[in-house]
Amino acid sequence: MAGSTRETILTGDRPTGPLHLGHYVGSLRNRVRLQDDHDQTILIADLQALTDHSGRAADVQEAILQVALDYLSVGIDPAKTTIALQSAIPELSELTVLYLNLVTVARLERNPTVRAETDLRGFRRDIPAGFLVYPVSQAADITGHRATLVPVGDDQLPMIEQTNEIVRRIAHLAGRPVLAECRALLSDTPRLPGTDGRKASKSLGNAISLSATADEVRAKVQSMFTDPGHVRASDPGKVEGNVVFAYLEAFDPDRDGVAELAARYRRGGLGDVALKRRLADVLDALIAPIRARRAELARDAASVLDVVTAGTARARSVAAGVLDDVREVFSLARRGPARRP
Repeated sequence: MAGSTRETILTGDRPTGPLHLGHYVGSLRNRVRLQDDHDQTILIADLQALTDHSGRAADVQEAILQVALDYLSVGIDPAKTTIALQSAIPELSELTVLYLNLVTVARLERNPTVRAETDLRGFRRDIPAGFLVYPVSQAADITGHRATLVPVGDDQLPMIEQTNEIVRRIAHLAGRPVLAECRALLSDTPRLPGTDGRKASKSLGNAISLSATADEVRAKVQSMFTDPGHVRASDPGKVEGNVVFAYLEAFDPDRDGVAELAARYRRGGLGDVALKRRLADVLDALIAPIRARRAELARDAASVLDVVTAGTARARSVAAGVLDDVREVFSLARRGPARRP
């Protein structure tokens, strides 16, 4: 449409298990909002998941359906948002190979996100090559979908920077602009901690999944860290660093009520049991309709996978055009129309 200001968004997740409340507050609910006035693609990044889960490849493939179910159950609409599978778009892999010719190992090792993730996983010098170059793979994903807007946390800003460096290198080689630079869409939502105060992670078992039962939600809430100095209800307690309050602030729609609870907790007179009971009710009220919708969708898993197949075909058509443009820069023949995955 002439004069349209719709931007193209790329976002996604690694299929290493069902998604959790950290994903919901950090990205999923925002994706539901963005799909109405943006051209949005969500990539199920199974190839990227293999960079540090190669020993559990079967688990990664099984998780594809789980992630797709989570998307649809929270309100991602395949009529508005393209859901695509990374491994079924080989053009992205070829773009990665071409882009690797433009990036040095030293530049990859300087990437602060790569350094932080390498330390977290304890790779040291045994870092898998696929993991080291995943910023280049992300650049292929972003440019391969012609994305101009990428929702990320501030820890992912170096990835956007590296993508735009590659875009500029391609333009320098071609003597003209070929690919669009992208910009980050930063979230203003604080990162949700795990139930133990550490980073929420499926592997650490400290996250509440979007498919959790009411009993599972209550058990997770009961295990949450509060203030170790708050021994009795009458004791003054700390709200800062208190995981229960972090979740209440993220999910309780009664903002004034949460503020009043925080004031009571600080001066003493509010016990952890009552606080956790309220949080469990709030979280189950949020998850219950998602859980019900997910169970309904899971009864026809083939239709869910058909949604991914159709979205992948659309995404692959775009990636094929980008690859042709980049191949031309490297004096390689154009490949022509993509075959269906």
